[in-house]
Amino acid sequence: MGTANRTTPEAAHHIPQFLSDENMERLSQIMYPKKAAAGDYLFWEGDTSDRLYYVQKGTVKLSKSTEDGKAFILQVAQPGDLFGEFGSCEPQSYGYDGIVMEDASLGIILIKDLEVLIWKHGDMALQLLKWMSQMQRFMQSKFRDLLLFGKNGALASTLIRLTNSYGEKDERGIRITIKLTHTDLASMIGSTREVVNRMLSEYKAAGAIESENGRFVVTNLSFFQAMVRCAECPLDVCRI
Repeated sequence: MGTANRTTPEAAHHIPQFLSDENMERLSQIMYPKKAAAGDYLFWEGDTSDRLYYVQKGTVKLSKSTEDGKAFILQVAQPGDLFGEFGSCEPQSYGYDGIVMEDASLGIILIKDLEVLIWKHGDMALQLLKWMSQMQRFMQSKFRDLLLFGKNGALASTLIRLTNSYGEKDERGIRITIKLTHTDLASMIGSTREVVNRMLSEYKAAGAIESENGRFVVTNLSFFQAMVRCAECPLDVCRI
């Protein structure tokens, strides 16, 4: 896990950091614009995946549902992120739901158009492969924390990742700018709202976190880093 002071305007996991300027421009030229309001579903789990989504504004959560109706948030995509299913020779379907959290502006990339670009510009294939490898590292790191450190460690890890992805320093500590409910946090760690309520109350009593108008302020980042034996992972891995 890392610290919020390494956050940059274009974080290292964003797709423009992997593509050359020329290839990013080529990708932009095949995008179709789309506006979506908070609460809109871009796609449902099981829908045919024939396109990728590039976030220009707003946030989108990628959520996996279990058979008993519980939801697990795999990722919160933010401006600069690219998401969707890509890389197989066979027709694919989405393995999760795509739900808009904050009003969003998106670029839609049809996979058939992207395949033409890759065929014409071989260097783009290598750059996309590096991006896909980085995304795999990110998911492995996240699931490692969820599995190894229990619910307390999973929530601590999630809060650290949120400070990296959405943190702004103020006089109290690091303010997480995205608005999240306790249910959202529970979905990020595969737990229940009641369990998250209890853990957050304990963190507040310890002076490690505060909440204000639906947003959290991490007042003692070291408290959470100690819980998960923070290894100061780079920002492209330590993200939500």
